[in-house]
Amino acid sequence: MTKAELVSKISINTGVEKVIAMAVIESMMEEIKVNIAKNESIFLRGFGTFKAKKRAKKTGRNIKKNTTIIIPEHHIPAFKPAKSFVKEVKENIK
Repeated sequence: MTKAELVSKISINTGVEKVIAMAVIESMMEEIKVNIAKNESIFLRGFGTFKAKKRAKKTGRNIKKNTTIIIPEHHIPAFKPAKSFVKEVKENIK
């Protein structure tokens, strides 16, 4: 499903205009990005948690030059689904 399809579904389900639904989705995504960049978690009950996940320093390989490189410690965005969300997916996908 694309963002446009999501906006259409939300517009139909709620009865609001597509422009308003798009603005809400864009605003939500921006708030998630800004807060994760500040290392703050966003918890949505029954859906899941968006947070920054720490990756430890490790060694990697540059296969073109056949050399070892050090990948520094860094953070990546992560999503952990709620138990009810996982349960629903497991039950409905066969």
